[in-house]
Amino acid sequence: MSGGNQKLKLLVTGASGFIGKEVSHQLSFGGYRPRLMFREAGDDCEICNLEADFVMADLRKPESLKQAVEGVDGIIHLGARATFESYKILKPSILDGSVALMEAAIEAGVRKFVYSSSVLVYDGSAHYVNADTPANPVLDYGRVKVDTEKRLSEMAASAGMFFAALRLPHVYGIGDLYLRQLQAGRLILPGLGKNIYTHLHVADAAAAMIACAEQSFSGILPFGDKSPATWAQYLEIAQQYYPSARVFLVPRLLALLATTLLTPFRRFRPYPGLETPDAVRTYNFNIAVDPNLLWNELGLTPFYPTIYEGIPAVAAQIKALHSNQYHNQLPI
Repeated sequence: MSGGNQKLKLLVTGASGFIGKEVSHQLSFGGYRPRLMFREAGDDCEICNLEADFVMADLRKPESLKQAVEGVDGIIHLGARATFESYKILKPSILDGSVALMEAAIEAGVRKFVYSSSVLVYDGSAHYVNADTPANPVLDYGRVKVDTEKRLSEMAASAGMFFAALRLPHVYGIGDLYLRQLQAGRLILPGLGKNIYTHLHVADAAAAMIACAEQSFSGILPFGDKSPATWAQYLEIAQQYYPSARVFLVPRLLALLATTLLTPFRRFRPYPGLETPDAVRTYNFNIAVDPNLLWNELGLTPFYPTIYEGIPAVAAQIKALHSNQYHNQLPI
């Protein structure tokens, strides 16, 4: 903390994104007045009514970042393209944009930088991932994340800045791709879901990133909830709340073939979901993170230790949200 009980001035990039919205809400309702950065204004802005300052900037336009970082104590960096595509497509926002942001931060005298990385820096083996597990990405998304971690870490060390990179797993909550599709009534999955994966409620992901900034935590660690679970277990819980939804399990090899054939047409979908070969590979990885990592280092207790608490909480939030929308539309 900076000066007694004074709250840090934190910049959140990607503030209108899935995790960014949760970070923004937790900061605003936690007594901070964060500076929220987004690329362009939208009619569906869910953060525009928060107690916050707002700035429009683009990671791919370094000059626009100077105003964004001016006068802040720390940065929680979530902005970038989050799709499973080629290194060439991902590099401008993930690597180049992050380096430009770090350069601007160093010039402005920012002291703390928290970066949202990914467990996809690992190769998806059956062994538990811990602090000593070497990064060995087999996907371009993981490769660009590792390269970005390295560059940012080196720059921060040279500048005497606290730098943390949290390698996040599958983060779920309102807006999660799988739950959205279940709500819509149909979910197509590229595999049988028997592989174990690490999951994390978005509220816990946000709380950990904020704690890293508050505590000046430095380090690069994978992170997840207290009990890795298979995708089949995840869906078994989720389907209880959407019993009429149809789930189609496409065998991995067939899904790989289909997404490969779709590749030439992907330019018509600027932000593909599960329709790329690397997305299929990701879904079929085994990635189980040591459940105690980071929690112990930060002295935190998760709001939702496992998917057995987290998914029902999300379903309840969605139900309440829809109920409020319904009542707000009723004539007075």
